[in-house]
Amino acid sequence: MFNIDICLMTRRTPTKDKLKTDDAAFLEKLGKRIKDLREKAGYTSYETFAYEAGISRTMYGNYENGSDMRTANLRKIVEAHNMTLKEFFSEGFD
Repeated sequence: MFNIDICLMTRRTPTKDKLKTDDAAFLEKLGKRIKDLREKAGYTSYETFAYEAGISRTMYGNYENGSDMRTANLRKIVEAHNMTLKEFFSEGFD
């Protein structure tokens, strides 16, 4: 009979540490991208941008620093810059 434990042991999957590292790197890129876009749009204050985009100022500041965010807030940020998600992710992401 086929032993499921052997199958699972031989399967190559990323470790939890690797996933956490990948997530952190992605969130850092995401934070850099939204900060760069904000500055290019002429906002010197993240608080003003967040207020006008309808996002909690505290949370937006955290996003720029690499904190995880809800997809709904990412959508608000992208829409505030009059971009599509494709345009948003076209720079700074491999």
